[in-house]
Amino acid sequence: MTCMEELIFNKSPAPTIGVELEIQILDAETLALSPLSPEALKMVPPSLNERIKPEFIQSMIEINTGICTTVADVERDLTDSYTLLSDIVDGLGGSLYCTSLHPFSKGPDQKVANNPRYKRIMNDLQIVGRRFITQGLHVHIGIDDEEKVIRVNNNMRIYLPILLALSTSSPFYEGEDTGLMSYRSKLFEALPLAGMPDSLDNWEDFDNLITLLSRSGIIDSVKDIWWDIRPHPDFGTIEIRICDLPYSMRDILALTALIQALVLVLAEQEERPEPHIQILRSNKWQAARYGLKGVYVDPFYGKKCLIKEAVTNLYNHVKPVAEMLKSTKYLDEVPRILKRTTGADIQRKLYKKNHDFKEMIKGTQELFFK
Repeated sequence: MTCMEELIFNKSPAPTIGVELEIQILDAETLALSPLSPEALKMVPPSLNERIKPEFIQSMIEINTGICTTVADVERDLTDSYTLLSDIVDGLGGSLYCTSLHPFSKGPDQKVANNPRYKRIMNDLQIVGRRFITQGLHVHIGIDDEEKVIRVNNNMRIYLPILLALSTSSPFYEGEDTGLMSYRSKLFEALPLAGMPDSLDNWEDFDNLITLLSRSGIIDSVKDIWWDIRPHPDFGTIEIRICDLPYSMRDILALTALIQALVLVLAEQEERPEPHIQILRSNKWQAARYGLKGVYVDPFYGKKCLIKEAVTNLYNHVKPVAEMLKSTKYLDEVPRILKRTTGADIQRKLYKKNHDFKEMIKGTQELFFK
């Protein structure tokens, strides 16, 4: 995109779904991060080149779904791609690992993917980039109007901490327990143009911002904006980017169902008064630090509750829409996440058994399809 091009939102006629998983590749013996993605990608059938793609570092790989209509479509798509990729990586002496941070591998030991954009980003970020070995879950939902996508972008921000709390999976970093449930979210905030976004007045406001950032050389494209949520003009979607990568497929699908239903609710909701950004950031900190045990403050009335309670309220709020979408099978996993906890807690419990990261990784890997 040149700085003079008009920003066009390619409207989606239906609330379609696209899901991206950023996955770690490990050495099967040491269980350290392993730069196997170039070799693995050579073995991916050409028909799946847009589904299984390189990522920022060579010990990481991305799985994308096609354009899906239902969460059941997402399940089939992701399962097929994941199974194929797992077989390829296994044959190369590796294995896949789905959490948002590796517990002991170090950032400076990783190799940047052989991609001009990634090399430019690393050169710009320096030590921030060398520490950036995180993986996440991104969910796109199709929207049929550019003003509606701005309304959803603004309204969704109050729920982003809840989505983060449901997905936390990054308590360890470079051999240390960080004390956080999602250290990934804090590493991510060190990037330029990342974190909780300000509100936008309308599509023209977003267009003007992108034009300004592009003209001034701050970004090359919308892809260089790393907000926790952003409109995606090319795809005609709202992209929710705040989530850690859940440790299990069932949690990935539960979050996808929750996000799709919530987007539909917010698309038809009048925009509420502007929530104070400091409340939004405080709620996000509570989610990153304490996960589901954190405190959530209603940004409009100041009422406090546990994030667990906010999750239950949100689940009940969107369930009628999920019934219309025929995704209640997946949405109903959300209350079960409250009972079984998230990947961050599960990793800590596994590590506590014998203080062995390798055993913790193996135990977490076994849970992906359970």
